[in-house]
Amino acid sequence: RETLEGREPAQLQGFFVGWPYPPSPENHLRLLRGSRHVWLSLEGERVVGFVNAISDGVMTAYIPLLEVLPEWKGRGIGTELMQRMLQTLRVYYNIDLMCDPDVQPFYARLGMIPLGGMVVRHKMADINQKRSADE
Repeated sequence: RETLEGREPAQLQGFFVGWPYPPSPENHLRLLRGSRHVWLSLEGERVVGFVNAISDGVMTAYIPLLEVLPEWKGRGIGTELMQRMLQTLRVYYNIDLMCDPDVQPFYARLGMIPLGGMVVRHKMADINQKRSADE
């Protein structure tokens, strides 16, 4: 599904396994709503996988997240979600994604190539403290 219509935080339980600071289901839904493009895999009303992209709408798109619930992995859901997203983003010159080396072969099978990059990762506690101070 390519829409968030009817989605509620309770339908987004179980993602971000092993993340040190996973977003709550409420923030998960907020980040999906803030994305330019979203693809969901559903089992009934439950979301079992998703991919999102943010974009300037002209030249560049970035895929920050692809997640499949642990019990649904190995069924081709991640591949299908990525294929649909890459098809959606085919009109952009740049389609960027950052990932760890161990998952690069997965993305290479989809036609993506490795390229260097730089990132900054803030601790969520620090971000929440800064947000509170700004409010």
